[in-house]
Amino acid sequence: MSFAVSDAVSLALHTALNGLSQRQNVIADDIANVDTPGFRARSVEFESSLREAIDSGSFEAGRSGASPVAATEVPSDTPVGANGNNVDLRKETIAAMQTQYSYQILGRAMTDHLALLKTAAGS
Repeated sequence: MSFAVSDAVSLALHTALNGLSQRQNVIADDIANVDTPGFRARSVEFESSLREAIDSGSFEAGRSGASPVAATEVPSDTPVGANGNNVDLRKETIAAMQTQYSYQILGRAMTDHLALLKTAAGS
């Protein structure tokens, strides 16, 4: 059985998963360019925007339109090396592991939430 879920919790979890996915892609790009002269590392920020959307009720049922959460890419403040590159492989690896862990936790939360909705619906 397939059904669309548009409750506030599902939408917030989905939005967080999208933000983490974007972060993982940026981290992978940073790592791939660790030796590229002049390359500047970036990071993805979305948590404060997500928190504001949740606090303001932007995910409440009946609201439609574009996501109220903006995941933004910002330049890293890591010092620049001699070749103009500022990718810190250690920092990027830790960020990748943290992001993967967060994604797994949120994925599990989404699975559990959908199971709860299915049970509540009597399916």
